[in-house]
Amino acid sequence: MPAYYSLTETEEAVSRRLGSIPIRREALAAVSNLHRAATAVRQHLENSALRVADLTWSAFVVLWVVWIWEEIETRHVAAEAGISKGTLTGIIKTLESRGLAVRSQHPDDGRLALLRLTPEGVSLMERLFPAFNDEEAFVVTDLDAEEAVTLAESLRRIVTHLEEHGEERRAKLRKENPAPPRRGGRRRAE
Repeated sequence: MPAYYSLTETEEAVSRRLGSIPIRREALAAVSNLHRAATAVRQHLENSALRVADLTWSAFVVLWVVWIWEEIETRHVAAEAGISKGTLTGIIKTLESRGLAVRSQHPDDGRLALLRLTPEGVSLMERLFPAFNDEEAFVVTDLDAEEAVTLAESLRRIVTHLEEHGEERRAKLRKENPAPPRRGGRRRAE
């Protein structure tokens, strides 16, 4: 389902709202369009290639991560998929009930769990991924090959910048402006 307002309508509303507020508009446009593009791509893929397999985006990403790494600690799956451990638990239960994944205890540390795909899970990914990739190609149809490579390289630079410098930046911001306690009762990790 596309967003309610078009990209152009949203850009015009943002411009009206921000008026003369001194901000870096190029950064706003880049991150805003990155988010909007990611949402549009996710929705398209869920409603095309993933619908056939009855998978949500998050379930597919979990399958992808485990398929690539073959066997991986669940905490690392959550981090790679960008989801909470609680969300991962629900996804794993669904994947296990469908016979696509299996958990096991870590051989060196019983507190940790490992996740791997079953033969059925591997087979699903081998069948599903070519159709998924066809939709990835559809998403970037309006870009020529060089533009697609440039986009991928630009996004990669954003990711590596955040991997290399993001935690330092967040720590500095937390030190300068400590956040109030969460209202839900959970304490923030320091």
